[in-house]
Amino acid sequence: MRLPLFYGWVVVAVTFVTMAIGVNARTSFSLFFPPIIAEFGWERGVTAGAFSFGFIASAVASPLIGRLMDRAGPRAVMELGVALMGGGLLLAPLTSQPWHLYLTIGVMVGAGSVCLGYSGQSLFLPNWFIRKRGFAIGIAFAGVGIGSVTLLPWVQHLIEQTGWRTACTAMGLMILVVLAPINLLLHKRPEDIGLRPDGDTAPVTGAAKPVSNIVDPDWAATDWTLKRAVATARFWWIALGYFCGLYIWYAVQVHQTKFLLDIGFGPSVAVWALGAVSLLGIPGQIFLGHVSDRIGREWVWAISCAGFAICFAALMALKYQPSFWLVWLMVFTQGALGYGLTSIMGAVVFEIFGGRQQGSIFGMIMLAALAGGAAGPWVTGLLYDRVGDYTLAFGIAIVVSLLSALSIWRAAPGRVRAVAGRLHALSAGTRDK
Repeated sequence: MRLPLFYGWVVVAVTFVTMAIGVNARTSFSLFFPPIIAEFGWERGVTAGAFSFGFIASAVASPLIGRLMDRAGPRAVMELGVALMGGGLLLAPLTSQPWHLYLTIGVMVGAGSVCLGYSGQSLFLPNWFIRKRGFAIGIAFAGVGIGSVTLLPWVQHLIEQTGWRTACTAMGLMILVVLAPINLLLHKRPEDIGLRPDGDTAPVTGAAKPVSNIVDPDWAATDWTLKRAVATARFWWIALGYFCGLYIWYAVQVHQTKFLLDIGFGPSVAVWALGAVSLLGIPGQIFLGHVSDRIGREWVWAISCAGFAICFAALMALKYQPSFWLVWLMVFTQGALGYGLTSIMGAVVFEIFGGRQQGSIFGMIMLAALAGGAAGPWVTGLLYDRVGDYTLAFGIAIVVSLLSALSIWRAAPGRVRAVAGRLHALSAGTRDK
């Protein structure tokens, strides 16, 4: 049966729902964090370490997930993620020792999240679009924001009324019931079902040849295997940029709720801030994804890193001036600007290392990225336990933000393939030669 729209938008819709539930199921750890500390009396570094340990599990799983994507496609990857994350959340309520939390929230939810979250979706979604790649990914990943403003308040309500264990169970059941069936609709690339990226038709014989987006023909023509990619400086610049990007992302996400409570804000403000970040991420991801299709991935990555740097500066200022306008500045720069990272994370790798092993290459790069996601909450919590406040940790995060922006500029995806908005300049330059 022929659909009235390009099937790529069906893939975007499935990803939207999967991200709305899957990513926020993991984000909800920030809401579980205070009641778990209150119940067990564990140190913050030990408790936050369960979330960070999940990134270690994610990092170990990431290269394997990339290979599974190359061999079996997205349906196998997503259903594995559903089983791991749903199972981990259903078992977490049995926690009585720290290692229980590390096994369930850490290993199972962490490994599942690499499938259902930004990493897993970025392994195949860029295949479906070229001209509108950033825009389409931005829409798909904006599901995280919708999920945050609907699911996170619901989770907080369950925690307040029935406890964190009931909330955990409810999230686990939702993942199994909703995500398992809809992810059977996925396909790895449009060619698998007789389509072309962006819904384009096959070129007509004798028609004008479309402008190529290739800037570096030698690089683009290389058959990029994982071994060849690892031997390039670009691979390591991307790995460093992604490590730093997830460091800053999760350093603030895990600790901001507890920080706001510590400096005197009520639970309602802390929960609002966490949800509003993802809500603002909806237009931020879509808009910055579209902008990246016009001006280039490097520029948007730098804009997003600047957003995180301002966010951490606002958090540092809040300790001395706990005003609502600083909370709003922190929320806006983190969500509307910082979350733009996700709309181009897959595009950067695919445009530099496109080819038959792109899943394996992306999975290996995400090993570094997820290591950064593990380091961010853990280092931030450790520094708090040693120093007694978050000032030093937030200052370090600002430096990490700047290093992330510099790294993607050095990787320079725009010097391999031009985005749609730069094709006119590339065409003009070709005619001048």
